[in-house]
Amino acid sequence: MVMRQLKGLVPHIDVTVVSPDMLEKGWAFERPEPLYGLDFLHQLYTKAKPDYTGRVTVPVLWDKQTETIVSNESSEIMRMLNTAFNAITGNTDDYYPAALQDDIEHWNALIYPAINNGVYRCGFATTQAAYEEAYDALFTALDSVNAHLATHRFLTGDQITEADWRLFTTLVRFDAVYVGHFKCNKRRIADYPHLQDYLKALYQQPGIADTVDIVHIKRHYYFSHATINPTRIVPVGPDLDFTSAHTRG
Repeated sequence: MVMRQLKGLVPHIDVTVVSPDMLEKGWAFERPEPLYGLDFLHQLYTKAKPDYTGRVTVPVLWDKQTETIVSNESSEIMRMLNTAFNAITGNTDDYYPAALQDDIEHWNALIYPAINNGVYRCGFATTQAAYEEAYDALFTALDSVNAHLATHRFLTGDQITEADWRLFTTLVRFDAVYVGHFKCNKRRIADYPHLQDYLKALYQQPGIADTVDIVHIKRHYYFSHATINPTRIVPVGPDLDFTSAHTRG
């Protein structure tokens, strides 16, 4: 969704939204899927591969012409959309520029295991030791990124890159969901001055606010994960403001 906005692809790539409630039958479409009238995402997977028995995950990049899944991995889709449609849109903004690729990969290697996946390792840990290991790694990484952002506008310097957007998707959910639901409660992002300022700078990029639906996000996590939240009560708070002034230009 982020790269679709950044690269001017909204008129060219349609989006079909799934319900936030992922229950016994998995991801369900909020309304019948427009191409084939499907009710559940697993039906799209088996349309592409009738004998498919693997995990059914989002996002999915679907090719209407070949009627198959191009990718269901968000990092792959992000990189594809960065350049694949430049000739159509005329948008040549590059979020994985050659000169910064080593730096981007450095940050990706830190962000994914410790932060993007780290919150899930905390939330779905089944032993105290596993939870504490993931928790310590998560906050060590967040502390490190916060310190880095004290002297850098974005992760690789003055240019926003893929690495920033990969971090953004976790940061924007953190205080609303991960602090409470996944027990990542040492600090909120709001308690990190540089991370919070950075998060607001990214959120305020053109079109990005349209990709964030905190009500939908909270509903998904708190209602779908019955093993973590058996009452399925969705918290009203917290009050979040990503629109106030930041210092990153």
